[in-house]
Amino acid sequence: MTRLTRRALAGATFALAAAPAVLRAQGRTVLRIGWTSGDGAQDPYANGARLFKQALERRVGERVDVQLFPNRALGDERPMLDGMRLGTVDMGVITNAVIAQVEPAFQVNDMPFLFSSEEQAHRVLDGQVGQALKTRLEARGVVPLGYMEGGFRHMINNIRPIARPEDLRGIKFRVLQSPIYIEMFRSLGGNAVPMAWGETFTAVQQGAIDGLEIPLGIIDQNKYYEVTKYLSLTGHIYSMIGLLMAKRSFDRLPAELKGPVTEAAAEATRAQRTANAAANTGFLESLRRHGMQINEVADKAAFRRGVLPMYESFRGQIGADIVRDALAAVQ
Repeated sequence: MTRLTRRALAGATFALAAAPAVLRAQGRTVLRIGWTSGDGAQDPYANGARLFKQALERRVGERVDVQLFPNRALGDERPMLDGMRLGTVDMGVITNAVIAQVEPAFQVNDMPFLFSSEEQAHRVLDGQVGQALKTRLEARGVVPLGYMEGGFRHMINNIRPIARPEDLRGIKFRVLQSPIYIEMFRSLGGNAVPMAWGETFTAVQQGAIDGLEIPLGIIDQNKYYEVTKYLSLTGHIYSMIGLLMAKRSFDRLPAELKGPVTEAAAEATRAQRTANAAANTGFLESLRRHGMQINEVADKAAFRRGVLPMYESFRGQIGADIVRDALAAVQ
């Protein structure tokens, strides 16, 4: 690559990052939506973005051009989220733990073993708790348009199957840069290594870490079966992924588009959850075909006992009212 080409590419990248949100092109409103995983047909992040694009375009036709940016094309999750707060990024499909870096109340969704099923998580997120979280994040400049689903998170590694908490000892797990994820592994005797998503595949491949914890769809669609051996169905955290929009971008929308954007997001959220649930059986079959050794975790009560003190220690960061209402809702 010539020096001139490199300079041109760098200039184009800077221009994309610095461009004002909600562009207008030939009378159309342009919304750019990014996420960090791939664009596979069943990737839960990609599917959420595509379903939103389809639902909105059915409502408004060519008045809006929703442009899709997978594979970190708009940056890692935290830079995208910061861009939304500044108004330089329109939209993103973002992991809950990264949202919680901006609004700590969202940590409630990552409390280990809080939810026993996807349906229970949906009821909580679509109810009083989800509304309270929405209000708090909007005050920080980001509008949650939908609480989509990554599914329950499970542990994959190259050392041994995880069946009991003591099996975690000595294993280095990549975790999201979140105090809850770090404390969960510490409480259970594991070794948490906070790391950005873009570095993780290579780190596992090269042995810098032994494994990580992610939903089935992300394991399969991002081919983690190529670099990890054991999949343990711990189901320790329900992975909410937020369909988010910069408040500045939402406020700049023409008045006649705000309703369709909100309605399209709600429709896409329902469809994405349904599609992700349907895909999970296929993901397990795919991972078995690709040679992963899969085990169930029979005694989840032992894991719950290990993390129980976290609920009290994180109550202040999350908000006592949020923790109270979430625990009441799952009884």
